[in-house]
Amino acid sequence: MTVMAMDAAIPAMDVERDTAFCEKLFTALREATGDGVGITRESFGASESLALDIVENAARECGLTSERDAGANLVVTLPGTERDLPFLACGSHLDSVPQGGNYDGGAGVVAGLAVLAGLKRSGFRPRRTIKLLGLRGEESAWFGKAYMGSSALFGRLTADDLASPHAVTGRPLVDCMRDAGVDVERVAQGKPLLDSKSVAAWVELHIEQGPVLVARELPIGIVTGIRGNVRHRTVECIGEAGHSGAVPRWLRRDAVFATAELITHLDRHWRTLLERGRDLVITSGIMGTDSAEHAIARIPGNVKFSFEARSQSQETLEAFYDLFVSECASIGDERGVEFKLDRRLQSAPATMDPAWIDKLRAAARDLGLPDEPIPSGAGHDAAVFANAGIPSAMIFIRNENGSHNPHEDMKIDDFMSGVAVMRKVLAEAAL
Repeated sequence: MTVMAMDAAIPAMDVERDTAFCEKLFTALREATGDGVGITRESFGASESLALDIVENAARECGLTSERDAGANLVVTLPGTERDLPFLACGSHLDSVPQGGNYDGGAGVVAGLAVLAGLKRSGFRPRRTIKLLGLRGEESAWFGKAYMGSSALFGRLTADDLASPHAVTGRPLVDCMRDAGVDVERVAQGKPLLDSKSVAAWVELHIEQGPVLVARELPIGIVTGIRGNVRHRTVECIGEAGHSGAVPRWLRRDAVFATAELITHLDRHWRTLLERGRDLVITSGIMGTDSAEHAIARIPGNVKFSFEARSQSQETLEAFYDLFVSECASIGDERGVEFKLDRRLQSAPATMDPAWIDKLRAAARDLGLPDEPIPSGAGHDAAVFANAGIPSAMIFIRNENGSHNPHEDMKIDDFMSGVAVMRKVLAEAAL
């Protein structure tokens, strides 16, 4: 990658030094939070805290000031000369799914620190303060709720959210947050931990978690919007167990066949909506009968599965959810089963700020990089910032082998291209 000299007021990027700094930090995070298969950094857990400590120590070594806010998020600051101005913010999360990859979330935090450290080292004195936020608790894998840390920042965690049980231990989210140093009393009262008016913009770098940039042979992309979602952590189909040879079809209450019919119907609705030009993806990522009752000659009386729909349109999400509920009722009546839904979880879609999209695309072109616009199918903390009224933008980095698995394969040259774009737009906006 070649990064040309920036505007006269903005020092040129020392690519070789910054690359070495980032590689060292990625290695430290991998070695400290590896689980033998991939990376596990549990939301509001010890491994996430360790990752934040590693980044904070690196920030202090660079001469940057750091602190933990009331949400136990890491805040690293490059102070501006006019402290009363709303500050520019960048960053991402540091938690991961179980046995995930080292770059999902972590790349955005490392990128932000590289920007602040490089500008500090070069003597750059911004007019507007720039802050890096290392956010906690973005992944839904642990408590079923996504964006926990950023939602807490803006007073948007509900009592039901705080009561959500940990997927492994069953401990409520509020207790895990308290252990991590969160001011849970403020969070429980719905009091914002951050005044949205104090933030001029949020810029987040993240690996693309799909195959588009790889397929198009592009190192980076500029995100236009983020899909929202509606989901149930557990849907239970309750039928009646019986002998496989003794119960005829018309008297069966087979939970497996009822669930299979539901999924088939949802797939047909999905295809119809896609044919009508709607943006939609549907997933049932967890499904199974009770292993304690498994028998080849037993009609299964219970199936548990997850449900998730994602779209850039809230209207489409609601329409599909209505179809889902209707199908549960119809199939339940026909097959003599009951579909029990746990608490509905949802995250709103978000549109990235058009002016900041233009800034990122212009910066990419100035640096000799492609400026391909791309929507995000995965969720990101940027959606929470955008829906809090903060101008928000995202840079995607090409990444092989998908994400939420140990095989993420982001190339360091692609990453540094994204860092260069983010550095340029933040530095220009801070002048």
